[in-house]
Amino acid sequence: MKHLSFLFQYITNPKTVGAVLQSSTFLGDKMVEGINFQKAKYIIEYGPGTGVFTEHLLEKRNRKTIILLVENNKEFYNLLKEKLKEEKNVYIVHGSAENIEQYIFDCGIPYADYVISGLPFASLPKQVSNNILLNTTRILKKDGEFITFQYTKFKKAFIEKFFKKIDVKREIRNFPPAFVFSCAMSEKKMGEYDGVQDSYC
Repeated sequence: MKHLSFLFQYITNPKTVGAVLQSSTFLGDKMVEGINFQKAKYIIEYGPGTGVFTEHLLEKRNRKTIILLVENNKEFYNLLKEKLKEEKNVYIVHGSAENIEQYIFDCGIPYADYVISGLPFASLPKQVSNNILLNTTRILKKDGEFITFQYTKFKKAFIEKFFKKIDVKREIRNFPPAFVFSCAMSEKKMGEYDGVQDSYC
C-alpha cells in the first residue's frame, strides 16, 4: 500500500517527491549508520515520505531522543501522523524545510545533532535548496552532521558551498542506486542555538 501511495505522489508531485519508488531498507541503513544514537538528543528529518528512514531512527534511537519530522506533502504527512501517533518524543510538522528555524523554535528544540534528508535537491528550485541548506547550517551543532542522499553527484559542488567536509558512500541496493552524503562544517556559520523554549508541537 505504501508503494502505491509513493508512486501516486511521484506522479502528481514529481519535483518534490523525486523518486518512483520509496527508498530501500539498505539505503536506510546507510543513511543512519554514522549517527551516534547514544549521544544524539535532537534528530531532524526532512521529507520522510512514508517513513523508511524514520523507522530506522526510531529503532535505534535513545528513547529520550527527540525526533522532528518535516514533511511538505499532505498525504505523506497524514500517513505519518497516523502511523506514529503512539510514538513518544516525535514531532511531525506539515511544511517546508526552508522554515526549519521556526519549527524548532515552536517545538522547543535548541539545536540539531543530526539532520537527515530525503529531499530531491536535483529537482527543487535552486533558491529553495539554498534556503534549506543555509538554515540547516544555522541549526546544527558545531560537530553536527547533515546526511542526505542523491541519485547522482551532480549537486555535490552546490552542497559544498554550505558544508566543507563531505563523505560520500554509494548504495547500489536501491532503485535507482544512490549516493549518501555525510556533510559537516569546519566551523559554525552562525551562532548556535542555546536554551530551550516552551514546546508548541
